[in-house]
Amino acid sequence: MVIGATGQIGRTAVGALVRDGWEVTAASRGGGRDESWPEEVRPASLDRDDDTALAEVIGGGCDVVVDVVAYGTGHARQLTGLADRVGSAVVISSVSVYEDDKGRGFDTQSAPDGFPEYPVPIPEGLRTVRPGDDTYSTRKAALERELLFLGDRLPTTLLRAGAVHGPYSRTPRELYVVKRNLDGRRRRILAFGGASRFHPAGVHNIAELIRLAAARPGSRVLNACDPEAPTVAEIGAAIDAVMGVETESVLVDGPPPAPTVGDTPWTVPAPVVCDMSAAERELGYRAVVRYAESLPETVASIERQLAGRDWRKAYPRMFEAYGDLFDYAAEDAWSAS
Repeated sequence: MVIGATGQIGRTAVGALVRDGWEVTAASRGGGRDESWPEEVRPASLDRDDDTALAEVIGGGCDVVVDVVAYGTGHARQLTGLADRVGSAVVISSVSVYEDDKGRGFDTQSAPDGFPEYPVPIPEGLRTVRPGDDTYSTRKAALERELLFLGDRLPTTLLRAGAVHGPYSRTPRELYVVKRNLDGRRRRILAFGGASRFHPAGVHNIAELIRLAAARPGSRVLNACDPEAPTVAEIGAAIDAVMGVETESVLVDGPPPAPTVGDTPWTVPAPVVCDMSAAERELGYRAVVRYAESLPETVASIERQLAGRDWRKAYPRMFEAYGDLFDYAAEDAWSAS
């Protein structure tokens, strides 16, 4: 059973599991199905926060539960409470659980000198933030702690995803470049010399990790990212190539020179790059697609969503998370100065 089946990761995971021979129940709040799924996929309506509903959908039991939308202690205990009816689990976590040797993580990044300086690449053994209920990162850490504590009673593979990308995203970072290109902006200002690296994680590669983990149950934590971590300048150039445009990059040393100027969704003062060798060693993982190769469907998905709409209406969660990504007046004023 895939929980969160009609979301960005879930859609692709369902398809990968079906192709691998699994009988799949695709559970989501609306109980819908993706047009790419074969007929044998069984859709089911599920409120993820309803313990009774989850138990009813699982019914007499299943070999594997894939949970794409689990957060915090509550969701973890839902799964552990069903351990006698579930063979194993694959659960999506996040690289945001990592903490550097000064106690800095994603939750401290807005503070002065608060951005973490992780080793490059980040191994799974790096310490993590204290589990709690306050933030996305602490809730993911709490989820991990509860599930790993169960050990062999419910073998669970936790996949720490990086900057997820692909079609159907509610917060596609690629929007930053795609909309500028559609608007005819041919100059892109990039802080930190355009060298920021925030390791992307394509939905097809995450689905491949889910497929492999489902076939090899175990209690483990693995990074879940693409085979490479391109710089923000390289990402912009790759999207330009897909859209057939040429853009001048204005590279700024140091942080964004003004609010809303040069600050992309990938812009970080220190690299966030994950080690994928454990997944290769333990699961035989090999990426099924590279970042640039995956971009055509991502760009097409964003263009369809934007067609004739204000971007804030098309992607309200993106606006909520990042604010005004397209303050062209501020960019022009800075350039003129």
